[in-house]
Amino acid sequence: MIAQSLMTDMLSPLWVSIKLASVTTLCLLLFATPIAYWLAKPSRGRVLSRFKVLLMGVIALPLVLPPTVIGFYLLLLLSPNVGIGRWLAEHDISPFIFTFEGLVIGSIIYSLPFYIQPVYAQFLRIPASVIEVAHLLEPSRLRRFMKVALPQARVGIILGSLISFAHTIGEFGVVLMIGGSISGETKVVSIAIYEQVEALNYEAAHMMSGILIIIGIIMVALIATVNKLNQR
Repeated sequence: MIAQSLMTDMLSPLWVSIKLASVTTLCLLLFATPIAYWLAKPSRGRVLSRFKVLLMGVIALPLVLPPTVIGFYLLLLLSPNVGIGRWLAEHDISPFIFTFEGLVIGSIIYSLPFYIQPVYAQFLRIPASVIEVAHLLEPSRLRRFMKVALPQARVGIILGSLISFAHTIGEFGVVLMIGGSISGETKVVSIAIYEQVEALNYEAAHMMSGILIIIGIIMVALIATVNKLNQR
């Protein structure tokens, strides 16, 4: 019974972490890829160029801010008495705090620069001649994006997806602030490890940490492989 309980305590947070990382990565693929493409496109106006620089700075904030700061302000923003959370409450929509959906929102914001930067860099590497030919042959912006830009940037998209997935798997501060530790819903592996250490259950903490180390090694190997292919 003890062994079965330990396995449940390990597998449930692992499943939540994998599900969170998968959903976050999928959302970034769908929404952040067009943003990276737009940011990489040359801007004719000075105001738009400066706005893009400012937006890149805002997107990069999670790289320098502690996760708890981002989690704290997201907690305030999504709480029923302030900001978006208040609007949701007024329209009888359940708040996102302490839910899996809230974890996804926080993870998207915190992982956004880890996805945007490699994809943005790959879009910048598309030769100008390719863009010019695409403009001549395909008048539709959407089709140029789908048929020309995306295939040209596929390595960056794969790299950004791997980095975002790996980053989300190990996240702690943001998910703890806005998700808490609800078993089967918001308790991810990193939080489960913290709780096991607090309970002085080092054996379980070792086992969970070992799983994250193995996942980390696999992800680093995949990222290195993609980087090597990109340099050829």
